[in-house]
Amino acid sequence: MIVYVVLLKRSAEKELDRLPGDVHGRIVARLLALRENPRPANARKLRAREAYRVRVGDYRILYTIDDPARRIEVFSIAHRREVYR
Repeated sequence: MIVYVVLLKRSAEKELDRLPGDVHGRIVARLLALRENPRPANARKLRAREAYRVRVGDYRILYTIDDPARRIEVFSIAHRREVYR
């Protein structure tokens, strides 16, 4: 099985640290699941850029995938009303 490395940009780390405890745990679990399947069934490709988004309740995880290097770079984790701004 191919395993990807999940990297968080500094801004995404700060956003993750500010989340409430229950949401924080669910998002961390989803980030760990992305290592084995970077394009899960509920992932959507963004139109504006070469990136994907995954829903976790009212929150979104935005990330890019580098298949040759097997890397996932998370650049934003935020509430759905704020993440696309």
